[in-house]
Amino acid sequence: MASSRWNSFIQFLCEIYQTAPDDRQSLVDELLLTHDEWPWVERNKATFVYDSWTAQNVALNVDIINRDPPFENMTRLDETSLWYYQRFFERDALVDYMFAIDDPGTPLAQEVDLMDRVGRYWQADSRNALSIRSNRVDTSILQMPRARPFPQWGAMGAVSRGRVYRHQFSSAQFGFSNRSLWVYTPPGYDANDGRNYRLLVLMDGQWAVDALETPYIADALIKHGRMEPIIIAMLAGGLQAERVSEYVGNDKHYALIAAELLPFLQAEHRIEPLDLGLGGVGEGAIAALHSALKNPAIFGHLILISPPLGREPAVHLLKEYAERFRDSPILPNRIFHSVGRYEQDLRFYQPALALRGILERRMTHDPELKYRFVELGSGHSLAAFKSVLPEALAHVFPPR
Repeated sequence: MASSRWNSFIQFLCEIYQTAPDDRQSLVDELLLTHDEWPWVERNKATFVYDSWTAQNVALNVDIINRDPPFENMTRLDETSLWYYQRFFERDALVDYMFAIDDPGTPLAQEVDLMDRVGRYWQADSRNALSIRSNRVDTSILQMPRARPFPQWGAMGAVSRGRVYRHQFSSAQFGFSNRSLWVYTPPGYDANDGRNYRLLVLMDGQWAVDALETPYIADALIKHGRMEPIIIAMLAGGLQAERVSEYVGNDKHYALIAAELLPFLQAEHRIEPLDLGLGGVGEGAIAALHSALKNPAIFGHLILISPPLGREPAVHLLKEYAERFRDSPILPNRIFHSVGRYEQDLRFYQPALALRGILERRMTHDPELKYRFVELGSGHSLAAFKSVLPEALAHVFPPR
């Protein structure tokens, strides 16, 4: 592919506006043919483009915009098919985005069927190969120059692979039947060799096994000696409307893990029963936190990715959790905790800093506690969660 003759998008715009309207489209065609890296990143500025003659309005849906809907309107160049939008980002930004084409622009909070709206009006950036894929939607990724690495873990062909078993799991605690449970066993796992493995239970298994590529990440970390071989159980979450009631401060969820899930897993796989880990994202992180603090002697490994501790219905738990982290004679030995800089300030970011202060003070007089906090240049997004998961796994289950 030929290289673009424009050194910046502004230079391209200057030439466009000095060109007769009837001749502008040829410059647009040349730009889209010769510039092959989109969004176009220049130091701390990114330019997004969308090509359409028929669209009536185009908006950029970026996960760090804190309004509803999270859109920035794109501008159409007169007499051309090119829509564009420019924005400054921190140099370490790693953010999800999509294009919203002729979207009605109504608040997402009022949407009865959000996934139907996404399917009708939103789309990934076909000019950007960097994306995160799930079984429901593909999202494009903007990776600024100093952003965290974001490899496609499943494409690493030289890595030995573990296996993923799919079970059907039922719970009397919550009254559900046949919920999907994926269990990852590491490379070399042999159910007959007498060796037991540490176990990590991750909430929202449908995301962990798919979009977050947890099994592939574990394979790579194990191969390179960054993580000990473990078993990872990924239990699917319930309906979106049930997340808070199921995950937030619910003793039934702890009973599900301790009295139902662990016996089920021990019957199927070779698990070390007294040295376990819990982890989750968002409300799933609160569920992991709640259960681990109820029995930290057994749940010695804890992953907290973006727990929403600062607004109802979880805000009343923040003080309780803070006091428990401060006063409990025993804590999980290894705790990983992260938050995105662009997540909602009062719901995610400020409570994360408060919890960080408590745990770092606790670490000064608790030599057994290994706590790590990471602030991401991201919002509340799958890209953020996937980018930090390798570090989380390596911290809570380092090689022995």
